[in-house]
Amino acid sequence: MSSAGETLSAPGWLFGAWPDALSVLIILGKIFAIVIPVLVMVAYLTLWERKLIGWMHIRLGPNRVGPLGLLQPIADAVKLIFKEVIVPTQADAALYLLAPVLVMMPALAAWAVIPFAPGVVLADVNAGLLYVMAVTSLGVYGVIVAGWASNSKYAFLGALRASAQMVSYELAMGFVLVGVLMVSSSLNLSTIVNLQTRGWFADHGLTFLSWNWLLLLPLFGVYVISAVAETNRHPFDVVEGESEIVAGHMVEYSGMGFAMFFLGEYANMILLSTMAAVMFLGGWSAPVDPARWGIELPQWWVKYWSNGLGPWVWLFAKMFGGASMYIWMRASFPRYRYDQIMRLGWKVFIPITLVWLVVLAVLMQTPWNPWRTAAPSAMAAEALAKAAPTLAAPAAMAAEALAKAATTAGVAP
Repeated sequence: MSSAGETLSAPGWLFGAWPDALSVLIILGKIFAIVIPVLVMVAYLTLWERKLIGWMHIRLGPNRVGPLGLLQPIADAVKLIFKEVIVPTQADAALYLLAPVLVMMPALAAWAVIPFAPGVVLADVNAGLLYVMAVTSLGVYGVIVAGWASNSKYAFLGALRASAQMVSYELAMGFVLVGVLMVSSSLNLSTIVNLQTRGWFADHGLTFLSWNWLLLLPLFGVYVISAVAETNRHPFDVVEGESEIVAGHMVEYSGMGFAMFFLGEYANMILLSTMAAVMFLGGWSAPVDPARWGIELPQWWVKYWSNGLGPWVWLFAKMFGGASMYIWMRASFPRYRYDQIMRLGWKVFIPITLVWLVVLAVLMQTPWNPWRTAAPSAMAAEALAKAAPTLAAPAAMAAEALAKAATTAGVAP
């Protein structure tokens, strides 16, 4: 009987667990819906870089594989997939193979809290900004592990230089994010975007003047330059100083191992460009709002653009502009010496951010605080939205009790 009971209870257990399994599958589907487009953007950012630099140098760039060279990233991927992965004899094989994953993983994991449009985010957590800071700081471990596990002096020196540079500029970027936290009074990235659509300029249709870039301009400048140094991009790419240490921490890698480092760099470019858009450039919000000027927009425009495709396009345009800025800087500036890079990070950027944080703290305590009205209203709206389900039940119970009382009062006489 016990075996028969167990047999009969199995389908019940299976169907009872099905909702949980379904929710897991839905979350996995959302993750794939984010990761796959990001990987496609990473692949085609390499093509856009070669094309844009080619135009700046008055040449064509890739134009042989596919129409207009559009299949070049696919050809590169196929080549790297089929190249042999060589593990050096004296290397620590486990760490050697783990290092590229440690570089690529944070660049993808951070997208879990990035809002793409109003209400469109995988995990709308209250500590989203803190999560991004924590996850992106893990990338330096992949660089250090790659240099140490390769058992090569060139790779080890490159890893030391890369990690020192990344840590130096992460400090400046961290102080910049503290400034954004101070004026937003929230770590939730959606709230940070919504706050940038409020204010005097936004009420008059000039939303782009209410974005954080204007009032936090020094911090915005520090963030942009620190992001370039954080990703080891030109002119801060001394990690790959070919005349000094060959290819830095990834000199011993080939095939997909090298490709993972390469893709991690471009994935971080896209991530940091998107974070700049979210924190300083209004995220998904449009730069102007014609409705504030008394212009009546058609219903189809509001439905399909303002509340539909528009937020996605604006966020992508800002991200694309930020990623193109990386390429423009590569084509324009010579490489810095390593001592100049470290001096810029420690003696210029960190003092600037600390001084500006003090200025912000003083300004926020004065009657001229421009964030005084926006932050409380946004926080109150967020609190009301969260409390609505809780308040709905008591209200329904009170209405039901009143209805019963009225019925009783009408029948008793």
